[in-house]
Amino acid sequence: MVQISSLEICAGAGGQALGIEQAGFEPEALIEIDKDCCNTLSFNRPHWKIIEGDLRDFDATSYKGIDLLAGGVPCPPFSKAGKQLGKADERDLFPEALRLIDECKPRAVMLENVRGFLDASFEAYRFDLKQKLEKMGYVVDWRLLNASDFGVSQLRPRVVILAIQQDLSDNFTWPKPFGYEPQTVGSLLYDQMASRGWTKVEQWKLKANNIAPTIVGGSRKHGGPDLGPTRAKRAWANLGVDGMGIANEPPEPDFIGAPKLTVPMVARLQGFPDTWRFMGKKTPAYRQVGNAFPPPVARSVALAIHQCLSHKTVFAVSR
Repeated sequence: MVQISSLEICAGAGGQALGIEQAGFEPEALIEIDKDCCNTLSFNRPHWKIIEGDLRDFDATSYKGIDLLAGGVPCPPFSKAGKQLGKADERDLFPEALRLIDECKPRAVMLENVRGFLDASFEAYRFDLKQKLEKMGYVVDWRLLNASDFGVSQLRPRVVILAIQQDLSDNFTWPKPFGYEPQTVGSLLYDQMASRGWTKVEQWKLKANNIAPTIVGGSRKHGGPDLGPTRAKRAWANLGVDGMGIANEPPEPDFIGAPKLTVPMVARLQGFPDTWRFMGKKTPAYRQVGNAFPPPVARSVALAIHQCLSHKTVFAVSR
């Protein structure tokens, strides 16, 4: 596969970057403000250029002509877990993303956000974003993609916003769902749960017979190392998982009750390979995992973009 270039903003712990890399892109730089995330990126990919800092201070003009600009701009302005302030939220970085797109003029843009972005209350916001990208010469589309359609053992809907230069847009088609059910939580995490000799692991596996609910990472101000709000915790309880916290290790041989997940278990549920390590203490490590874009979903979309930029398909973006 031909390597083509990417620039990633709000890179987090590398979920999207990893999927993009797997699709054949070579990152020229990744920008991220969180120190623990930067340490995670540097540890796993020492050869990547990691820029730690505020996106508002970054100038993308030196990356003019990059093949792909990608990123997951902060979701709190649109998340149902927050106040959904949209452009009134100081964390809204879509204006900065637009500035960077104008500066580096990538051939394609891929931005990820939460399902709340599609709420009726943000219709004007979406129209404005689309109009500004079209004025820059892009054909714009977005889709709500569910991670479980792309092999991830989790119910995780995410919006992917795509912009492709007009002369290339007829070469793109959205990736199709895999067409099969992902592994259940019990099947996927069985070896990790059994790794310390837990005698009840077989019974647990039978109970954990569905995919996971959406994993929630929380923000710096809100949310710690647990598996989300009350409704999510009930869903975890139905799978035989204690969602009130994150464990340091898998269950011991004589453990009784519902086990908690470890950070590596949550990472596997997000679609990260077991070799990907998260830096920092338990809470920031879990938050990195919980806020990530699942690599398999990013890979599927990035493969479609790669094929488009390589002129290997003849389909059109829906308008």
